[in-house]
Amino acid sequence: MQKPNPIDEEIKLDPKRYIVSETDAKGKITYANDYFMEVSGYTQEELIGQPHSIVRHPDMPKVVFKLLWETLKKGKNINAVVKNLAKDGRYYWIFTEFEIRRDTDTGEIIGYHASRKTISKHVIEIIAELYKELLAIEKSEGVDASEKYLIAFLKEKGDDVNFANIMEEIHRFY
Repeated sequence: MQKPNPIDEEIKLDPKRYIVSETDAKGKITYANDYFMEVSGYTQEELIGQPHSIVRHPDMPKVVFKLLWETLKKGKNINAVVKNLAKDGRYYWIFTEFEIRRDTDTGEIIGYHASRKTISKHVIEIIAELYKELLAIEKSEGVDASEKYLIAFLKEKGDDVNFANIMEEIHRFY
């Protein structure tokens, strides 16, 4: 009997546990907790020193990461809903809280800390549709066009809505 293909199978996360990682200022993993390794399927040796994009799912629009990095590099923390890819091809949706780590003497950004937790199906459905549209635009017209679409989408929601605070609003829903 053939084993089922894990691709397109969602990993169910424990709502009481957090996936935690830390990276250096360039996004290379410097720490991964046991739950991150358990969910992603990677060992500590496979994760440490790798870019965090090792778990990036191809369904994630590049514009989301562009805006995340722009916000973090300005010295601001940010939250985001992300679909990640496990080593075996399965996926998991998470709400991530990104926090900046600074050198205590110089104040310089030395890395990032991220805590991730499960998110409701309702929020996933809303975000998945938006991400699908952004990804389609990226494939046909590029990241800049995807960013313009996202900005226009956010403006429809209100003048003071931007990527950072829409993720915060999503966080309040669940």
